[in-house]
Amino acid sequence: MVSYAAGARYLSLLGGVCLSFYDWYCDLPPASPQTWGEQTDVPESADWYNAGYLMIWGSNVPQTRTPDAHFYTEVRYKGTKSVVVSPDYAEATKFADLWLHPKQGTDAALALAIGHVILREYYLDRTVPYFEDYARRYTDLPMLVRLVRKGDGYLPERLLRAEDFADNLGEANNAAWKTMAFDQDGQPVVPLGSVGFRWGQQGKWNLEARESNGRDVALKLTLAGDNPTASVSFPYFGGLATNGFKATEHGDVLARQVPVRSLALKDGDTLVATVFDLMCANYGLDRGLGGDNVARDYDEDKPFTPAWAENITGVPRAHIIHVAREFATNAEKTNGRSMVILGAGLNHWYHMDMAYRGIINMLVFCGCIGQSGGGWSHYVGQEKLRPQTGWVPIAFGTDWAKPPRQMNGTSFFYGHTDQWRYETLKVSEILSPTAPDGDWSGSLIDYNVRAERMGWLPSAPQLKQNPLTIAAKAKAAGLEPRDYVAQGLSSGALEMSCQDPDAPENWPRNMFVWRSNLLGSSGKGHEYFLKHLLGTTNGVLGKDLGTEGSEHPQDVTWHDKAPEGKLDLLVTLDFRMSTTCVYSDIILPTATWYEKNDLNTSDMHPFIHPLTAAVDPAWEARTDWQIYKDIARTFSEIAPEVLGRETDVVLTPTLHDSPGELAQPYGVSDWKRDGIAPIPGRTMPTVTVVERDYPSLHARFTSIGPLLEKSGNGGKGIGWNTDHEVEFLRALNGTVAKGPAAGQPRLETDIHAIEAILSLAPETNGEVAVKAWEALGRMTGLDHRHLALAKEDEKIRFRDVVAQPRKIISSPTWSGIESDKVCYNAGYTNVHEFIPWRTLTGRQQLYQDHLWMRAFGEALVTWRPPVDTKATALVQGRHSNGNPEIALNFVTPHQKWGIHSTYTDNLLMLTLSRGGPCIWISETDAKKVGIVDNDWIEAYNTNGALVARAVVSQRVNPGMVMMYHAQEKIMNMPGSEITGQRGGIHNSVTRTVLKPTHMIGGYAHQAYGFNYYGTVGSNRDEFIVIRRMNKIDWLDGTTPTMQKETVA
Repeated sequence: MVSYAAGARYLSLLGGVCLSFYDWYCDLPPASPQTWGEQTDVPESADWYNAGYLMIWGSNVPQTRTPDAHFYTEVRYKGTKSVVVSPDYAEATKFADLWLHPKQGTDAALALAIGHVILREYYLDRTVPYFEDYARRYTDLPMLVRLVRKGDGYLPERLLRAEDFADNLGEANNAAWKTMAFDQDGQPVVPLGSVGFRWGQQGKWNLEARESNGRDVALKLTLAGDNPTASVSFPYFGGLATNGFKATEHGDVLARQVPVRSLALKDGDTLVATVFDLMCANYGLDRGLGGDNVARDYDEDKPFTPAWAENITGVPRAHIIHVAREFATNAEKTNGRSMVILGAGLNHWYHMDMAYRGIINMLVFCGCIGQSGGGWSHYVGQEKLRPQTGWVPIAFGTDWAKPPRQMNGTSFFYGHTDQWRYETLKVSEILSPTAPDGDWSGSLIDYNVRAERMGWLPSAPQLKQNPLTIAAKAKAAGLEPRDYVAQGLSSGALEMSCQDPDAPENWPRNMFVWRSNLLGSSGKGHEYFLKHLLGTTNGVLGKDLGTEGSEHPQDVTWHDKAPEGKLDLLVTLDFRMSTTCVYSDIILPTATWYEKNDLNTSDMHPFIHPLTAAVDPAWEARTDWQIYKDIARTFSEIAPEVLGRETDVVLTPTLHDSPGELAQPYGVSDWKRDGIAPIPGRTMPTVTVVERDYPSLHARFTSIGPLLEKSGNGGKGIGWNTDHEVEFLRALNGTVAKGPAAGQPRLETDIHAIEAILSLAPETNGEVAVKAWEALGRMTGLDHRHLALAKEDEKIRFRDVVAQPRKIISSPTWSGIESDKVCYNAGYTNVHEFIPWRTLTGRQQLYQDHLWMRAFGEALVTWRPPVDTKATALVQGRHSNGNPEIALNFVTPHQKWGIHSTYTDNLLMLTLSRGGPCIWISETDAKKVGIVDNDWIEAYNTNGALVARAVVSQRVNPGMVMMYHAQEKIMNMPGSEITGQRGGIHNSVTRTVLKPTHMIGGYAHQAYGFNYYGTVGSNRDEFIVIRRMNKIDWLDGTTPTMQKETVA
């Protein structure tokens, strides 16, 4: 925590930009914020032991979660059944009672078929009281959706709101954000809990079974029975499959009958349906309502039956039905103790949210979320920063100035490494056939730019003009800075940098990399980084849109000659010579785990762990905190030559967990395309004036600023007074004696920073926890203090966690509780304390009604085959070495040998593998092209080329290869026959492709938050060409050797 905070604090006080990483790594599942308004809150691993049924889906627990795997292996001895879903024979598979091995990338189809069975047998053919009650109270399934006429039928539109009625149904506050349902008598009601109750009023943001006027209410799930039906159209994308994925012939629009009612609204009589009825129709369930495209028999080949899924995935329909029944029956008998552990195997595909939402639906249908031993257990990375609210002011300098500049990493790198110039995926290829009327033209970079200028996504840089000059110009014009910026953008006097990323004024110039291996691990599109960001030798084999004569973007300025080398300075802090270090201008040696003091928390357990300095850092190495503190000191010394006290103007998106998330309740207001005036915080970014004191940067870095006492602290929309904690830190850390920070608590050392985090966070300070629960109670109207009162006097210090890891205190920052009676389980407080999820409806949101979600066909979960990035067609056969070639799907699983704490360039780790990079390939595919085990092979596509040893294995399915990610290119790597350069890296053949639905903002749960929501760096839809190498050139001046012929 402190190691990251060191660099982030320096950059934030400077006015620099911190890039998000969880989304860039593609560890962030967008389906989580879409469903729950939460990043990835998950059960601790000990809760696996409480499960009655476990599915391990796209996760490889024994390999990537080795210390925690015993909970999984041991629960089997209690009788818990284990189903493993993985295309390859993974480490986890040997523990399975049943192994489902779908074709890679088809997990959404499998999940849909399981959901089809659950809905049929547990909701329609009979009802399960627990499931039905759970669906009414904790999901959006009873909520009403408007239907709009399209041709001979209807399309589902947005959720019905109180403002749609003539009198707003008496709702004076945020009526546009209060969703609607019917009670059991068929009367329209405004249930408590929607986001409209969260802001602007107090005491009604809760999930008690009441409507807004306080009357008890049971919501109606379905309109089936006495009501008429209407033909409603649903998009189907299964006919678009390419590259060996199975396409089916069912038409691209499927019309199905749905029960409806007509309501008299402000804009006239309107048909409405419940989300539940739309969901059943979407799953293709025949309910006796007539019409086509529905099935009653599981053997019918109609979307999304088990027979249909067998055709797509290869999983026998009998296995699908069997697992669905076992999963749901266990949940029925145990009140939700069925669990799915899932991970990178699903989340790194372009349409990852379809697979995840399909699985989430299974869990929600069976009432598993928020129940101990049940739920959604996504584990990729270690992103559970438990004392988050204590860490944020230290990390981002919000104790001195706010807001900080933050940027989502995926969009940043997509733009500034010029990967957008090579984009082959057209918007028309992913647009829904049922898209609402409108102009949906443009490229993916155009959609990203539109999202940035509407304030949905952040920008970096933000303006083409120097933000330190804006405030003075506004004053000279007699305007407030926010008005000056809005008028300037409207007139063109000011420009957002995202509109011209290749203009020199908009290039990123200096980059600091610490606690990361950007170029050796996470850098999707590695060769584009080398070519355009660094301007160095690269292996890009494809041509950009200009050379190919393809259509240029609409909203982005096109330069015929792309820049090569935007960065002036690349500085890396590391304790080993990583690939990123090799390309850096300056390397600062930093301390390892045993040479510094720090804190660590994980999603796997609820304890706070210390890192302690057993020895001093070796030679010239220093801790991250010391390095950035020293840089801050030198910066402050030289700053007066050019910078003093300056006024900065900062643009921020409309943020989740703030009133700004209520920016655009209905359609999309793009001020530039629609010709309307931009409004800061509504239709464009928020504009804030921030005072910078550059000569005092070191003084601010090494002290806690006054804003914690002036404006308090908080997180996730909750705030509380923190005067007592700051005063305590004055006594604990000491105070600054003189200078611009005189009287403030000291923050000189890493231990000072640790103590500040522990003192400010409710998870480690019981007094703060009680204040935080009390603050939440004012919003919900319920008393939650009992969750922390027993711990009110507990205040965890660094010496405490050094002596023994300490369990955290229950906090409203998270949705589980710390208790001796239940393990931490996400959603527990939502279900048992009636605290709403932070979504539009306040419930688990299964229907995504934003205009862009509907335009791209993802209002409801559906099957979307992997996209065609067209990376092999233009190069296959053009770089022949005489050996046969084969195009295969390129998959990069997580591993335990090369990430987080141990690296593949370690001699012990190299000994466990092939001594260098390797690619796993099926026996079938290897035989086709004459490859045998341990051959040197080359993989290439338009993005670049890489060289590796072949691991020929029965474990791997035909049609795919696997290369464990984070294999450095600096160890035992010969040259590429194609590029003539050192063989490449796993990301040499990948490229980032953005998805428009991940750009949505200003819309309740679909609003930007740092590492919460935004574009993600998927890469598993990629295909490569593989062939056996002839010439092995180590590029060391010796004569290349010819690879010997081998006999299979």
